[in-house]
Amino acid sequence: MVMCGGEASMELDQSFQKMKMEGILIKEWKDIPVELLMRILSLVDDRKVIVASGVCTGWRDAISLGLTHLRLSWCNNNMNSLVLSLAPKFVKLQTLILRQDKPQLEDNAVEAIANHCHELEELDLSKSLKLTDRSLYALAHGCPDLTKLNLSGCTSFSDTAIPYLTRFCRKLKVLNLCGCVKAVSDNALEAIGNNCSQLQSLNLGWCENISDDGVMSLAYGCPELRTLDLCGCVLITDESVVALADWCIHLRSLGLYYCRNITDRAMYSLAQSGVKNKPGLWKSVKKGKYDEEGLRSLNISQCTALTPSAVQAVCDTFPALHTCSGRHSLVMSGCLSLTSVHCACILQAHRAHNVVPHSAH
Repeated sequence: MVMCGGEASMELDQSFQKMKMEGILIKEWKDIPVELLMRILSLVDDRKVIVASGVCTGWRDAISLGLTHLRLSWCNNNMNSLVLSLAPKFVKLQTLILRQDKPQLEDNAVEAIANHCHELEELDLSKSLKLTDRSLYALAHGCPDLTKLNLSGCTSFSDTAIPYLTRFCRKLKVLNLCGCVKAVSDNALEAIGNNCSQLQSLNLGWCENISDDGVMSLAYGCPELRTLDLCGCVLITDESVVALADWCIHLRSLGLYYCRNITDRAMYSLAQSGVKNKPGLWKSVKKGKYDEEGLRSLNISQCTALTPSAVQAVCDTFPALHTCSGRHSLVMSGCLSLTSVHCACILQAHRAHNVVPHSAH
């Protein structure tokens, strides 16, 4: 919630000048106008905001109605108790970051959030190893406006939790389920495809139980997908990539690390999807807008069945994919057979070098 120093100082100066003109005197803490208080608090970290909320009832009420973003990742001990005490106060929160280095949060804290913070749009619960399905059931009913949810590393959810959550939280655009091995099944992906048509980013890293059936359901139901990470999803084959190429035409980033069943067919399907949209793709590139259309990030590390010709076809089709130094957006670690694959930058540099006239001896 921190503002830029110059901008915030200017706003504070304007507020003080306005108070002088209106003859407002500050004799006690409670006399500070709400608008000015919130601008002051925008300059400090979230710990001081929490302290300020206990100064007086006026400040508590003002902060409870004005605070929309809160980050508690700094809390290394007793985060669960802190959330239980703060959730009833900060009822207007839209963003809440509860990422932990060690597991602290329990279901009762998430239930408190769901019971009081109904306007929540972004929630980070990553590494919450103690949370069970109870937490997702509570969020489903209490926070239906969620658009961004991070559950990475939450390993205790069952495969019924995600389908239940998505029945109610249908506005999700960003969902991180990396490492949620038990929760992420083909059934869960089918539910996401059926309920979350606005989804743009999904991380399924190391969810090793999913197969082509789940990914295909996802591709059919989530045509707005821009980013999909399938690293370590060892069961998927070319069928998954073909479905993504056919149905997710806005796909910009695809992670296939360690998906060793992927073959050239998958690469050629990606290249073919790019050819279909090539006029718009190259138009964006000429304007310098590499992120508008087409793949700009592809990780095929450890996909050892791929051949240079197939990968080169993808690289040639999507000009935002780079193998050149400092711009690696086509990652091929562990694929020794693909060392001959190069992006357009390297080929152009090579051609330019060859046409430079040599000075006379």
